[in-house]
Amino acid sequence: MQEGARLLVCSPEDQNVRRPLFTAAVALLCALSATAQVTAIKAGRLLDPDAGTVLTNQVILIRDHKIYEIGKSLAIPPGANVIDLSNMTVLPGLIDCHTHVADGQVGGEPFNVLRKTASQIVLESVTNARKMLASGFTTVRDVGTYRALNDVALRDAIARGDIPGPRMFVAGAYITITGGAGAMTGQAPDIQLPWDLHYGEANSPWEVRQRIRQLAHDGVDLIKVLSTGAVLTHGSSPSHLEFTPEELNAAVDEASHFGLRVAVHAHAAQGIKNAILAGAASIEHAEMVDDEGIALALKHGTYFDMDIYDEECIQAGGKNGTMPPDFLQHDAELGQLQRENFRKSLKAGVKMAFGTDAGVCPYGTSGKQFAYMVKYGMTPMQAIQAATTSAADLLGHSKEIGSIKPGKFADVIAVSGDPIQDVSLLERVDFVMKAGEVYKSPKSDACNAQTAGAY
Repeated sequence: MQEGARLLVCSPEDQNVRRPLFTAAVALLCALSATAQVTAIKAGRLLDPDAGTVLTNQVILIRDHKIYEIGKSLAIPPGANVIDLSNMTVLPGLIDCHTHVADGQVGGEPFNVLRKTASQIVLESVTNARKMLASGFTTVRDVGTYRALNDVALRDAIARGDIPGPRMFVAGAYITITGGAGAMTGQAPDIQLPWDLHYGEANSPWEVRQRIRQLAHDGVDLIKVLSTGAVLTHGSSPSHLEFTPEELNAAVDEASHFGLRVAVHAHAAQGIKNAILAGAASIEHAEMVDDEGIALALKHGTYFDMDIYDEECIQAGGKNGTMPPDFLQHDAELGQLQRENFRKSLKAGVKMAFGTDAGVCPYGTSGKQFAYMVKYGMTPMQAIQAATTSAADLLGHSKEIGSIKPGKFADVIAVSGDPIQDVSLLERVDFVMKAGEVYKSPKSDACNAQTAGAY
């Protein structure tokens, strides 16, 4: 809607005034206001991840934050705001299923969290959210933050329109054993951490259930459980099991009572299999998955969410001295193993979602993973589907996001050129719309409003 139209109130009292001329004028203004809510996008090429095809010369009609019609050479309503992307490729807004947007200005050292208040971290996260949105990611799944519930606050601020950012689905905190992969570790034993830095610690099936009940009460969208040790945690090892099968079963069962899906961090092969058998919706990382784990994922329909690009950032941190030596030791040989198991899992037919562990690499650079997914076996269309239709399915929100279809949110991005020929173009998104509102436009005048007409 145009800014001026927002100020117009067409109340019943306005429409029933006694003066006929005034009544007619108000009716006309109301009609113009309704028309002004329509935005039309001219898409020269439109990528449809549902069908795996690219359409040409499409018109997308948008009203009240959602798409209501799409087709070739549709007539555009008079007075509509027209966005001309006829020289670009238009895609659905991208989805990153493994981010840590609410972690503030992160570095390689988790102790940095202890140098800041929760308020500092959440305010720093505002910039993270803006960068993610500007890079074309209109939705993210945020899978844990050391400062519990910071992600809930950030999600809600974005949803209210207080700050720009992607639509967020958040975990609230890590569910982890004491001293485990999601715990704040390495400090002296006589240091007492504040509640929000050990909110998710649990050490039995009933403690796991209690933590999930509290998270559900606090308004999270999913549960994140850490089945094995981690690469980027002091005193941890990615090859070690942490939660038991009984604890994982309790987590998935308890989450189901609240309609919540469970994402499970797992590096080690047995930890992956335990999580799949418990009913996890997705396995995060999955570096050491074996043939049995791949077969189980196929059988149970479990998604793998493999962050195969961030190895570059971990190793770069080692070279510039920002990554702690023990983290580099944990990571030794895991990066290439993960990439080869990505290829093997893809070939076997395991469902794949797009997740980058954003925060390990700088926010706003998630698009760099597309080229790596193609390098290790995906077609460009499959890589895009992982970040659109498949990601929406993993989130359980395919009816609202993931493709450009009537009834879905108007999450639309565009790039110059053809990402099916060169998927690296998704590293440089030129146009971003979320829920019908434009947040980024090409530098040219291609997006200037025009007089409506047929296309």
